[in-house]
Amino acid sequence: MNRESFAAGERLVSPAYVRQGCEARRSHEHLIRLLLEKGKCPEDGWDESTLELFLHELAIMDSNNFLGNCGVGEREGRVASALVARRHYRFIHGIGRSGDISAVQPKAAGSSLLNKITNSLVLDIIKLAGVHTVTNCFVVPMATGMSLTLCFLTLRHKRPKAKYIIWPRIDQKSCFKSMITAGFEPVVIENVLEGDELRTDLKAVEAKVHELGPDYVLCVHSTTSCFAPRVPDRLEELAVICANYDIPHIVNNAYGVQSSKCMHLIQQGARVGRIDAFVQSLDKNFMVPVGGAIIAGFNDYFIQEISKMYPGRASASPSLDVLITLLSLGSNGYKKLLKERKEMFSYLSNQLKKLSEAYNERVLHTPHNPISLAMTLKTLDKHCDKAVTRLGSMLFTRQVSGARVVPLGSVQTVSGYTFRGFMSHTNNYPCAYLNAASAIGMKTQDVDLFVNRLDKCLKTVRKEQNKESDVSGVDNYDKTEDVVIEEMALKPDNVLLGTCQDSS
Repeated sequence: MNRESFAAGERLVSPAYVRQGCEARRSHEHLIRLLLEKGKCPEDGWDESTLELFLHELAIMDSNNFLGNCGVGEREGRVASALVARRHYRFIHGIGRSGDISAVQPKAAGSSLLNKITNSLVLDIIKLAGVHTVTNCFVVPMATGMSLTLCFLTLRHKRPKAKYIIWPRIDQKSCFKSMITAGFEPVVIENVLEGDELRTDLKAVEAKVHELGPDYVLCVHSTTSCFAPRVPDRLEELAVICANYDIPHIVNNAYGVQSSKCMHLIQQGARVGRIDAFVQSLDKNFMVPVGGAIIAGFNDYFIQEISKMYPGRASASPSLDVLITLLSLGSNGYKKLLKERKEMFSYLSNQLKKLSEAYNERVLHTPHNPISLAMTLKTLDKHCDKAVTRLGSMLFTRQVSGARVVPLGSVQTVSGYTFRGFMSHTNNYPCAYLNAASAIGMKTQDVDLFVNRLDKCLKTVRKEQNKESDVSGVDNYDKTEDVVIEEMALKPDNVLLGTCQDSS
């Protein structure tokens, strides 16, 4: 309602009451105006009524919601199901145009505005999280792996001779397949063991650059967030190598936005050397449904080139999800979540240490990994791999998600490349171990429940080992559960996992 509408309402209801209602509406509109003027995440989160008013105002700017619209094209925002329309707040046209995912659509001013505001808010949050000099970013409706592929394809036009991507090893399929899908040959750089940690072999990276020739290297593809005992790559040193040899540098920062240490590494890498783009997942960092990522960088022109490489229009759902989430939380709410995550990491570490000591195990010393922890399983591994994989399957049947059990000597072939010791990020890690991560949104009760269930599973596996070592060899544990465990342990995709949380 505008002023004329309120004035007309005063003829029907007491003017004093109407003015009060008008003032209430203005308070909502004031928040919306500040958002549009500043393009930054509000400090305090919005209430749902303000959010819905804002989304409704944007939606009615799209042609499919015009009262007198007459569409005669092949794509006019028609939706058969009213439920589907409501699910998307009637944003039907998506974002971008056929030549650029960031372009404005003449038919959809509201959706275009939503896209621009979302990118602006996300940029503000990336700066808040620690990468202060980032210049541009955009939300892309693809998960991390395909978003990395888009970055590699953009670089192809800049480096026509290049056919290799130098990649410090991280045992995760999405980031590896992103290079294969883009049509390049990954050059795997094995990590070096320093104490318990697996770290970047900088000498091997530089030697490979010399061997292949800088012009034939598309980029260095490094990683921040990862499962312990691997730790974030030495981004500063890699960035310097890339700058010295004029080689692009793409960073897989999948769930690194929630970690101040990961974001600091990116900021420092850009300060001392070269980082062309860094890619992060929406669902892992902002607690929204899977399906979106953020591509960000320090060169505005290059990030625009990546957005223009995306073919066709795109779904607005990831942008809408993260916009609603950030406006609901506000910057203070998001900072609170980041603070709580750090606290949960310390709590999880302490609780795992106590439990590990009770079973003559230990938590691996990985101080450079700010998100993931690993607990040794030496006492299980010395008996047989079966006990280690059984522990993972037992955790799965007890609804523990995200924990990964990694036995020794596993072999996995990914897109024709064979990895020994797959999921441990190296050919021969000294021991089997269990992973757990403190990700954004984790609560104290999650840690307590996990540690309690892990304790029970460890006790059960120990009992089974003792029984198997008896002469009789008779097992009296629950047979139904055993059948489930054995079947899962034999499946190739589950040999290594309790339930594996994908780490794009």
